[in-house]
Amino acid sequence: MPEQIRLPMIPLRGMVILPEMVTHFDVSRERSLKALEEAMQGEQKVFLTAQREIETEVPEIEDVFAYGCVATVKQIIKLPNKISRVLVAGEYRGVLDEMVTEDDIVYGIIHVLEDVDQPEYLDEEAMRRSLIDLYKVYLGRNPKAAKELAAQVEDIKSLQVVLDEIAANVPFALAQSQAILEENSLIKRYELISELLTNEVRIQEIKEEIQSKVKERVDKNQREYILREQIKLIREELGDDSTISDADEFSAEAAKLKAPQEVKDKLAKEIKRFRSSMSSPAESGVTRTYIETLLEMPWDKRAKEHNDIAYAKQVLDEDHYGLDQVKERILEYLAVRSLTKKGDAPILCLVGPPGTGKTSIAKSLSRALKKPYVRISLGGVRDEAEIRGHRKTYVGAMPGRIATSIRSAGVKNPLMLLDEIDKVSNDYKGDTFSALLEVLDSEQNVKFRDHYLEVPLDLSEVLFITTANSLQTIPRPLLDRMEVIEISSYTGNEKMHIATEHLLPKQIKRHGLKPDQFTISKNALWSLINGYTKEAGVRQLERRLGELCRKAAREMLEDKKKAVQITERNLVAYLGKVKYKAQQKNGEDEIGIVRGLAWTPVGGDTLQIEVNVMPGTGEVSLTGQLGDVMKESAKTGISYLRSVAERHQIAEDYFKKHDVHIHIPEGAVPKDGPSAGITMATAMLSAITEKYVRADLAMTGEITLRGRVLPIGGLKEKLLAAKNAGIMHVIIPKENEVDLGELSSEITKGLTIHPVSTMDEVEKLAFV
Repeated sequence: MPEQIRLPMIPLRGMVILPEMVTHFDVSRERSLKALEEAMQGEQKVFLTAQREIETEVPEIEDVFAYGCVATVKQIIKLPNKISRVLVAGEYRGVLDEMVTEDDIVYGIIHVLEDVDQPEYLDEEAMRRSLIDLYKVYLGRNPKAAKELAAQVEDIKSLQVVLDEIAANVPFALAQSQAILEENSLIKRYELISELLTNEVRIQEIKEEIQSKVKERVDKNQREYILREQIKLIREELGDDSTISDADEFSAEAAKLKAPQEVKDKLAKEIKRFRSSMSSPAESGVTRTYIETLLEMPWDKRAKEHNDIAYAKQVLDEDHYGLDQVKERILEYLAVRSLTKKGDAPILCLVGPPGTGKTSIAKSLSRALKKPYVRISLGGVRDEAEIRGHRKTYVGAMPGRIATSIRSAGVKNPLMLLDEIDKVSNDYKGDTFSALLEVLDSEQNVKFRDHYLEVPLDLSEVLFITTANSLQTIPRPLLDRMEVIEISSYTGNEKMHIATEHLLPKQIKRHGLKPDQFTISKNALWSLINGYTKEAGVRQLERRLGELCRKAAREMLEDKKKAVQITERNLVAYLGKVKYKAQQKNGEDEIGIVRGLAWTPVGGDTLQIEVNVMPGTGEVSLTGQLGDVMKESAKTGISYLRSVAERHQIAEDYFKKHDVHIHIPEGAVPKDGPSAGITMATAMLSAITEKYVRADLAMTGEITLRGRVLPIGGLKEKLLAAKNAGIMHVIIPKENEVDLGELSSEITKGLTIHPVSTMDEVEKLAFV
């Protein structure tokens, strides 16, 4: 058993004394003071060990740690209230074997704790140097540490002393210091101290990093605060009243805003966020833009309703000739608004060929109703976000076109034109048509949600007008939500009225002329419409009139003329040779040639169908760039003729021994549609039976296998084309007879129209 020694003992509260440590502590307990006096009378040695619990007043052996340190008392200073301050220097480790109390003095029976696991010389030197280097790093990181300690440790050659010196000078926690004290393995003590010292270095690094960031942020905020205060002071010196902050301005505007409570709550929340984000320019910029957008939206701001029907009718008649159906629908809407003072605005879809005035109708409506007018062109829009807006999380986010237009209108009930709705397209970014469903559905658009605004926007009071050239590309669900009004082609007489009353005065004014300086005769205008334009609308006609005005202006300046008059004779001199000639009816009755009627995007047209029959093997040829529908109609006509061959004295093997060639002239122009069935069947029957077809007759209608005649579309345009070609008799399907009531007498005058329901009736009318 190791040699034991007996020393006065002092239990310590909340501290551990290590070898090589020089420190002081206060002694106030009676037993400890007596132990101290006993030590001073002897070799001034005392055994110091830590209490397990600080609160224990009279500790026994189980209340203190067994491992402690033998220290030399260097100095005692008497303080008031029977307190002594003791300066001690730790010397070596000791293990408490027994506690003995004599005359109120506590003695510890201890034995010295020797170090074990002494490393080899080279290992010891390496360990010593690495520990000293680590200690230097620690001292460099710790601003409170005395820098001369590094030189002091560097001069020590013993690893054991270096370990004790470092452990004594680094403020480890109580538990860590006790663990170092109890470790008698030199290598393990080295590892423990190295680990604890490394942790201390890392803690210092993290602390410095955090302090650096905090300092940088504080400096930046301080700088911004000082600059703001300076700006504020400068404004006050200049007498500028705008010293109130942006956030206060927003709060003041939000208080005045007429809007639903949900919008006000959202604004209050965003303004609060704006105040707290003053230190972050990026965040405050985004929030500022959002608040400004919400404040600019006309949530509950309405334009005054003007329901003067007489004024509206006057404006519509001034701006547009014809278009009775559109005008009637708008006047009905006004009448309902006058009676009810409320009600959903209609969603009108104006469908018709280009140049028929669909877009200009919307402008006239806004003038007639005295409503703000906004136009959104949907041609080529393929991103759903164009309609619904972008979410605020995206960089450069903004409201959709609908919300932006409402904001620019400044009221919640403008007239909004959605132009070219049939030319919307879809891609991977979303279905634009589906986004429009919410806009144009009167049940849903009361609470339209724009992704950017994030609060419902009421679109129920917006008067939507949409335009389209064709209904084919508009999905059925969207079409179902709109009230379709078809604007068909203009007749020659309508074009005359439009040119005289609207286009000509407009072009004369635009080109700086006066009404008495430029005139055009009625016959010249007719020649211009029929010979130099071929369209359903009047856009090309307006360009031609503009061209005449330009030439007249130049002639007046160069030749010093006072006025220019355009007549039928000099029209060619101004515009060149005639560009278009209407196909005229055939001069005489022929076999295998029948005149058909067709609808095109630029109006109606006539087309001649020719059939030749030749000896062959029963082959049927179709030429003239025919589409799939027309090819199907031709095959249906052949099948019908074969079924009635006996009635027309056609031999049973006729179709096996003859080839049939069907051709429609102008082969470069693609042709398709479901209205040439009876025309092709009549031409084939004429060629096979060698019967003459009347030259003054044209026809339109689809055929079935049993010879029934099915209805067609575009009747107005087709009859116009027949009239222009000099046709006198027109065969139409019986089911289209009801459409004749909607046509003006100008179109039907001079035409004998024959409604038919079977091919038998067609044969009786067509053949001479």
